[in-house]
Amino acid sequence: MISRYTLPEMAELFSDQERYATWVRVEILASEAQARLGRVPEEAVADMRAAPVPAAYRVAEIEKERDHEVLSFLAAYCENIPESSARWVHIGMTSYDLVDTSLGHTLARATDLLTTAGRRLRRVLADLAVEHWDTVIVGRTHGIHAEPTTFGHKLAGFAFAVDRSLQRLAAAREAVAVGTVSGPVGTYALIDPAVEQHVCAALGLGVEPAPSQVVARDRHAQLVQAVATLGACVEQVALELRLLQRTEVREVEEQRTVAYQGSSAMPHKRNPTTSERLCGLARLLRGYASAALENVALWHERDLAHQSVERVILPDSLSVAHFQATRAVDLLENLKVFPDRMRANLEHTDGLVHSSAVLADLLADGVEREQAYRLVQSAANRTAVSGEKFGDALTQQGIDLGELRPERFLVNHGVIRSRLENLRELEH
Repeated sequence: MISRYTLPEMAELFSDQERYATWVRVEILASEAQARLGRVPEEAVADMRAAPVPAAYRVAEIEKERDHEVLSFLAAYCENIPESSARWVHIGMTSYDLVDTSLGHTLARATDLLTTAGRRLRRVLADLAVEHWDTVIVGRTHGIHAEPTTFGHKLAGFAFAVDRSLQRLAAAREAVAVGTVSGPVGTYALIDPAVEQHVCAALGLGVEPAPSQVVARDRHAQLVQAVATLGACVEQVALELRLLQRTEVREVEEQRTVAYQGSSAMPHKRNPTTSERLCGLARLLRGYASAALENVALWHERDLAHQSVERVILPDSLSVAHFQATRAVDLLENLKVFPDRMRANLEHTDGLVHSSAVLADLLADGVEREQAYRLVQSAANRTAVSGEKFGDALTQQGIDLGELRPERFLVNHGVIRSRLENLRELEH
C-alpha cells in the first residue's frame, strides 16, 4: 500500500496497529468461550480485557529476537497481563486460528468499504445516463463511425457493468468472511468447536467447514478476482472517456483546476490524466488476481508460501480498487460534456451513419438484398473517398435519402431507459 493510491479509511483498516487490535479481540473472544466451558478462569479473561493492544513498534522489537510475528505479538500483549492470567492466552489455538479469523473479519470490512464506493459509482453513472439520455452521439465500432446512439446509452452500459461487479463482490464477501479456531491441522484436538462458533459469531463470520489449520485460499482468490473485475469495469469507463477527450474528438473533458499543468514543455496540453491513472490501476488489479490464484494450492494441511504474497496483494488490491472507484466518481461528477461537439462529429461523415437505415428502406421496398447492399456501399465509398455528400451520392444511384435524422435510430430506445430506471431504484 502506498499513500498515493490509498484513502485514509482503508489505510487504517490494514495498518499493523489495527491488525493487532483485531488479534486481541479474537484472543479475548476465544478466552471468553473457554471460560464458559470451564477451561479458563474468568479472572484471566478480565485481565486480558484490561490489557492494552500492544504497540506495533513493540511487536516489531520482539520479532527481531523471535522471528515469528504471532509469538512476538503474544509476548508483547502478555507484558501487560499478570503472569497467572497470561498463561491462559491463546490456549488450544494455533497461529492461523488467530491470523485467518482476523483476516476474514478485516477483508469483510474492507470489502464493505469498496462496495460503498462501487455503489456510489453505479449511482453517478445511472444518474448521468438519465441526464444525457437524449444527448445524441455517434456510436463507434472498431473506432469507426457506426450509427447514432446517445451518451446516456453509453453510460447506462457502464452502470450495469458496475452493478454486476457489485453482485460478484457480494458473493466474494460471503466467501472470505469466514474464520477457523480449530487448532493444529484443523482437527479440534486441543480446542472445543464451541470456541470457534463463539468467536466467529461475534465477528459476523462463517466457519470454514473442513479447516486444514488455515482458511482455504480459493476464498481469497475469489475476492481478488471480483475486485479485479470491478477494476476492469472502471477501466472501461475511463478508457471511453480518454478516447472521447482526444483533440480531434473532444466530446467530453475532465474537470481542470486553476493549478492544472498538463506538460512541463507544452503549456497548451490538457491531458486526460485522471482517466489514464484509472486505467493503469486496473492493470495492477489484474496482476494481483493472478497472484491470488497462485496462492490457492498449499502443501498438505498448510505451508507459508502464501503469506508473503497476500500481505501485499490483499491490502493493495482492496485499497487500489477503493481509490480507483472513488476517483472515478469524482471524475464523472465533474465531467464536462459537449453535446454540440457530439452532434458535429456525428455529421462529420456527411450522412454515412444513415447507411443502414437506407439499406433497410430499400429492402422494405422490395430490392434484393445483395443489390441493395452494393448500391448503398457504392454511394458510401464515393462519399468516403471524394467527400461528396452521402445524399448526393445516393441520388446519383437513383436512391432518395429522404428525411433521415439520428432520432430514427432511437425509436425503441425507451426499453433500455426503463431498465436503467429499475437499476436506479436499487439506490433507494
